[in-house]
Amino acid sequence: MVMAPHYGTPQEPKPRGWFPTAYTVLFALIIAMAALTWIVPAGEYERATNPALGKEVPVPGTYSTVEAAPQGLLDVLMAPIAGFYDPVEYTANAIDVSLFVLVVGGFLGVVTATGAINTGIAQAMRRLEGREKWMIPIMMALFAAGGTTYGMAEETLAFYVLLIPIMIAAGYDALTGVAIIMLGAGVGVIGSTINPFSTAIASNAAGITFADGMPLRFVILGLSWLAAVAFVMRYAERVRLDPSRSLVADMKEANEAHFLQKHTAEADAQLTGMQIVILILFAATFVIMVWGVSSQGWWMAEMSALFLAASIVIGTLGWLGERVLTHAFVEGAQDLLGVALVIGLARGIVIIMDQGRITDTFLHTFEGWISGMSDVAFVNALFGIEALMSFLVPSTSGLAVLSMPIMAPLSDFAGVSRDLAVTAFQTAIGITNLVAPTYAVVIGGLAIGRVPYNRWLRFVWPLLVILSLMSMALLSAAVML
Repeated sequence: MVMAPHYGTPQEPKPRGWFPTAYTVLFALIIAMAALTWIVPAGEYERATNPALGKEVPVPGTYSTVEAAPQGLLDVLMAPIAGFYDPVEYTANAIDVSLFVLVVGGFLGVVTATGAINTGIAQAMRRLEGREKWMIPIMMALFAAGGTTYGMAEETLAFYVLLIPIMIAAGYDALTGVAIIMLGAGVGVIGSTINPFSTAIASNAAGITFADGMPLRFVILGLSWLAAVAFVMRYAERVRLDPSRSLVADMKEANEAHFLQKHTAEADAQLTGMQIVILILFAATFVIMVWGVSSQGWWMAEMSALFLAASIVIGTLGWLGERVLTHAFVEGAQDLLGVALVIGLARGIVIIMDQGRITDTFLHTFEGWISGMSDVAFVNALFGIEALMSFLVPSTSGLAVLSMPIMAPLSDFAGVSRDLAVTAFQTAIGITNLVAPTYAVVIGGLAIGRVPYNRWLRFVWPLLVILSLMSMALLSAAVML
């Protein structure tokens, strides 16, 4: 893997196909949400501070209509801009995530310019020949561990450009690399155990400890991981045996040029001592990132600073020189500029909903739907409602604080324990966030991996059905025990 070719050069094929780009899809969703603000009644819950969370949460039974705030043409045009810097409760500003993506792109550009990654991939493929498929369950287990322990999400964006070239070089395709990361971390979130952004916050908002319901979540985690691994390995082997069966087969040459430029030329090269040091520093940067996020309270600013520092150190060790180093960094950031723009655009949808005061209205509607249901019907309806809500509020922590103070008391009347309500919440949002177009991690990951959104849906929908039915069956069984 080296510097990707410039977009817009003669080598870069023109986009084909009937399905619109992610930019068009997201902007259309902004327009649709703005239209709903003219139709859906505006309303809000009263808020009260939850001492355990240190945040304001909705008070059940306090919903009331408020003055409408319909969003017009100017609001629609401002939403993608505001999406970058306007704070959306409980989530990082999109500008923070976008800047992180650009810095990671610059970091990858610098490392690539040293030639260490190209040579390392070639050498790794020679040693793994015939055993490449076992990378899939191992890598998915590592990402699932990140998802279940600390809700690994935005952090995964740094790994796509690292893993996808390895998968392509092994005879698979870009979609396989995307699936390993997105589904690996995703099933970890579905089976969250100690995830502070999902299980812990939702449990606190529901008035229970995060340890309540832990055995069931371990079962969901294990079964979800097995299902996802089997699903990805089956697809990957099919592509390896017959590349024409890849869902991105028409993009094969372009993706190989993008991710594996000069790889063939260096197939027989051997790593130098300095390149080995650079690869160690390269891997250590990601390890430090995970350590910082999971134990030191790091977030986007600290992670961006880490990758900037690593770029300078690696560029200096690689004797790139000031001009080559800065050029490589800028070119690498340029390759991920489209991803950064998509993230702000996705956040604009939430901005429109909040400004139009319809987010709480949706929640109130769902509250009315599930009141008075039987225990089994309630837990499954709650699963479905949380899945729908997560399309509108793609933040796990944000939706936990928004919905659990209302849904948890309702579960008492239905005879459903609150830990099952929390488990229904986290499995539902975990599944939805594998495809939600409002979720920057999905749109950003697909953009980096050059996988069109419609083809990702075509690939993943059978697994979503399997995971949903399995989760609902386990929740129903737990209610009846």
